[in-house]
Amino acid sequence: MAIIVNGVEITEAQIAAEQGNHSEAPSARDAAIQELILRELLQQKAAAVGITAESPEEAIGTLLQQEVQVEEADEAACQAFYNDNPASFTRGEMAVASHILFPLGEGLAASLAKSKAEGVLAEVQANPERFAALASEHSTCPSGKQGGSLGQFGRGQMVPEFEAAVFSTEAGQITPTLVETQFGYHIIQVNERSNGDKVSYEEVKERLQAFLTDMAGRKMMHDYLAKLVADAKIEGYTLPAMA
Repeated sequence: MAIIVNGVEITEAQIAAEQGNHSEAPSARDAAIQELILRELLQQKAAAVGITAESPEEAIGTLLQQEVQVEEADEAACQAFYNDNPASFTRGEMAVASHILFPLGEGLAASLAKSKAEGVLAEVQANPERFAALASEHSTCPSGKQGGSLGQFGRGQMVPEFEAAVFSTEAGQITPTLVETQFGYHIIQVNERSNGDKVSYEEVKERLQAFLTDMAGRKMMHDYLAKLVADAKIEGYTLPAMA
């Protein structure tokens, strides 16, 4: 059955050409279809609001600049996050942790990767002793070959989202939810923890502001894309839910 997006067909030739860009996805074909559907919806939206450009990519870029505008996190938001997450702002803390990494995918392929990661998270929470085996089976990080072990590390050695999750989780525990970073979705097991000294707000203010602004931007983009999908008539393919 042909895939139709608001009356526009996504052809097999387009899908075949796009698949090569998604070799890391669990299903390159699904990832390609989802990316093409999303791209078509964005192009249609750009045309609907009167955007003209030399290329579809430029039109989409202009559309997103206009409709997904993220304000920089303000002082109150930064201070509130700092106050509410004291465990995330310490110096000299060390941890030993392992993780299972799943790729983010591109476009709507992220939903498929997230669903798979959530399934493994539920399994490892029910059977923590299987963490190493599941890391070896599923993780796309080279550490998977060592059961997901990342060894010992301290503050500032991991990306902020990963670090915040590790240093707010007690030794011997697995993070209760997936942790999303630029590298993908992580399931993290904290093996050991040692405490350190508190870092002042002024020391982390700029990095914290950048982090909160980035998170707000990701959420706005997700919500914008989800609305485009919800308002569209898509035939011949069922997109994963964008929860």
